Amino acid sequence: MGQVTTVSGDTPLWRKIVDFPLVAMLIAVALVYVGLSLGYGLAVATPSLPSFTFEMKFELITVPILILLYELVIRRLGQFPRDDYRDPRAVRRFLIGGAAGFLVFSLAVAIAAAMGVYWITGEGDASALLKAFVTSALFPAVTEELIFRGILFRWIEEFGGSWLALLLTSALFGAAHLHNPDASAVAAVGIAFEAGVMLGAAYMLTRSLWLPMGLHAAWNFTQGEIYDIPVSGTPVHGLLIARLSGPPLLTGNGFGLEASLIAILVATLFGLWLLWLAIRKGELMKPWWVRRRIARSAASK
Repeated sequence: MGQVTTVSGDTPLWRKIVDFPLVAMLIAVALVYVGLSLGYGLAVATPSLPSFTFEMKFELITVPILILLYELVIRRLGQFPRDDYRDPRAVRRFLIGGAAGFLVFSLAVAIAAAMGVYWITGEGDASALLKAFVTSALFPAVTEELIFRGILFRWIEEFGGSWLALLLTSALFGAAHLHNPDASAVAAVGIAFEAGVMLGAAYMLTRSLWLPMGLHAAWNFTQGEIYDIPVSGTPVHGLLIARLSGPPLLTGNGFGLEASLIAILVATLFGLWLLWLAIRKGELMKPWWVRRRIARSAASK
């Protein structure tokens, strides 16, 4: 992808304002909130379904609404419209992301077990499998990646360049988890480094939402449903019965392994590797004002 070139012409002032990256971003965020509100209203109005909690019903209704809003409106916003869902390698990248998310978190669990802070105490069951798939994997992967990478990263990068986009979206992603149970400053910083960098770099590398969605879904599902570790502070019912016990910096202190130095180090290193691949591929974008200066300089020659 490299750089986005600037174009000039007799564009109406209102269009220039609407197409400006930060304005397009705010419009897109507002549309997401409209979609979330519509999903909530429809969930309230829809009869209850057996074995489905209200949370599951809301999320299953909301996901297609947000995708529809993206395809109909959000992808068309800005000076350089594009569709981050349209990817000929979508399935392959999603599966690669899923495998990577499973392996990276499994490595963190293996290290925690070797250090004596993670213990398997029994067998669980699959009674919460559907709920875990919907609430821990599907909904966060679709909605959070759409918001943080498909909207915020995309237009912050178009305005301020790749480094600013990676910094701000990682910080915002960490801060967004501060309302979760047992959240702390350490947990927020951990999420910013391990998940913010990893998912942002995955988006930079592919310019598609499918790799980060696969990573995000597998990361959440693996820690909760497989290893019985709280997902960002949310208690889970997994295939195993396990416990974390030891120093808070190694166990996450109730928030889960995501807030531990173990997972932070493992996932951040993986994220930095993805970032290195993106840089080597030429996916670093310069800030808007630098691109404009370069374009003007080239035009004057």
